Amino acid sequence: MNDTAYTELVMVREFKVSPEKLFDAWIDPVMMRKWLMSMEATNKSASSDPRVGGLWEIIDVRGGKEYRAVGRYLEIDRPIKLVFTFQMPQFSEFEDTITVNIKATEEGCKMVFTQHIRVPVEENWTDEDTRRAVEEFHDSSQHGWHYMFVGLKMLAEEGITPVMPPASE
Repeated sequence: MNDTAYTELVMVREFKVSPEKLFDAWIDPVMMRKWLMSMEATNKSASSDPRVGGLWEIIDVRGGKEYRAVGRYLEIDRPIKLVFTFQMPQFSEFEDTITVNIKATEEGCKMVFTQHIRVPVEENWTDEDTRRAVEEFHDSSQHGWHYMFVGLKMLAEEGITPVMPPASE
């Protein structure tokens, strides 16, 4: 790897819950284990130290293999803003930065999720190779977060813990 490209993923979701309840789903390890990464059935553990500089971790087990997602909290302004790093060390040494902004609405709250994604670029790649890699990182991240947000909505609004990967909306 010689270089890095960047892309930004922005997703907006509406929830019929208070900003506090949604915010807590991002930092409470009991809640995190139920929706973040996959679901409670495959998430082996979740931990969170919700303070600036504190660490969080999810260990998901699929097909007998452990997948770790880790990071540290950079900014916490409950219930309106959360900024943290996100890394899956088994796949990349790079950390992304995620910002979750939550705004109260008449029916609950609106979440604006922004992920600043670092994309590894090989030395011999053409501009087209880089463009394709950036697009693939963006689209695969969007796909994964979409499914997690379906589970987050079920959990936050209905108290339902996803027991299998939710279907596309």
